[in-house]
Amino acid sequence: MTSPSTPRDSHPFFMHDAILKQPDAIARMLDEEKRSIGRAALLVGEAERIHIVGIGTSWHAALVGEYLLRTVASREDVRAWNSFEFVTAPPSLDRQDAVIVMSHRGTKTYSADALDLARAHGARTAVVTGIGSAVDAGMAHVVVQTSYSDPSSAFTVSHTGAMTALAMLSAELAGAGVVAEKFRGELQRLPELVSGALAQEPAVREWAAATRDTERHYFTGWGPNASTAYEAALKMKEANYTTTEGLHLEQYLHGPFVSTDEGCQVTFVAPPIAGADRVLDVLAAANAVNARTAAIVQSGDRRRVAAADTVIEVPAVSEALSPIPYLVPLQLYTYWLAVELGCNPDVFRLNDPKHLSARNHYQL
Repeated sequence: MTSPSTPRDSHPFFMHDAILKQPDAIARMLDEEKRSIGRAALLVGEAERIHIVGIGTSWHAALVGEYLLRTVASREDVRAWNSFEFVTAPPSLDRQDAVIVMSHRGTKTYSADALDLARAHGARTAVVTGIGSAVDAGMAHVVVQTSYSDPSSAFTVSHTGAMTALAMLSAELAGAGVVAEKFRGELQRLPELVSGALAQEPAVREWAAATRDTERHYFTGWGPNASTAYEAALKMKEANYTTTEGLHLEQYLHGPFVSTDEGCQVTFVAPPIAGADRVLDVLAAANAVNARTAAIVQSGDRRRVAAADTVIEVPAVSEALSPIPYLVPLQLYTYWLAVELGCNPDVFRLNDPKHLSARNHYQL
């Protein structure tokens, strides 16, 4: 966590700048990171086991990467790890392992320790990190750069960049075939898809203003968008300090739903993919207990539009790439709710003396 040297005290905060920069950052990666992605693909393609390691937002990227490598690149031997778990209870590692460390700035303790552990055991190593991060070319076999250092402590552009890197790697490993070529074509359209999601900002701003008095928030998703729900909840806590939880769609019903009532908003990340009909069941249940409901859906999806109180539409996209454009409105919602609540989303709450004092007890 690093805050800008001169914090802003009103809109536009740095987080807003970073959210809007995402199409350009992704376009740069698609154009300029081809060589590093190619080297990473050679390294990972020769490994017997793939470990994607990260913490915080980077763990959420790792979860998406696991899904992408498994479904797009047909690598059943891939696993996403929380950096702390990877270091404190590591798997057996040797030269047949590839370890991909996700780190925005290269400064997180356990992610750096994960890289050191992998190198010590002779594993193949790659790092996905920001431009100008603490990681240099000698610290791993391959370094893939995402974006310039995220100007806000609530990471956005560096997170979509990290997911883009893993999508590019998956496309490189996917080989030939109609499905693989379709995925590669859609990947080239990703800046356009993200721009389409950003165009929903006026509607998202109205949504935030209408829900500023909500007591508790739930975000739900499934498949690769379980990670989207986790990330949205994390950003809410970082940026506007609300009581928020991110859950797998079905897991939400198995206990958490009991605490749902008129003080809650339940937001569904709901692309029209396998399992989408279950969203209608859960939406109806949330409406029945007088919770406010919202849904991020594909443009033109009339079934889910009719079921939720608030609907934000994003461009049509495959399930594999959906975590990136579907996250964008939730980043904007997090931001505008912070503005509504008078919070500075950039500073990790270190403008609060108690939270500043609490940092004496831990190091990230």
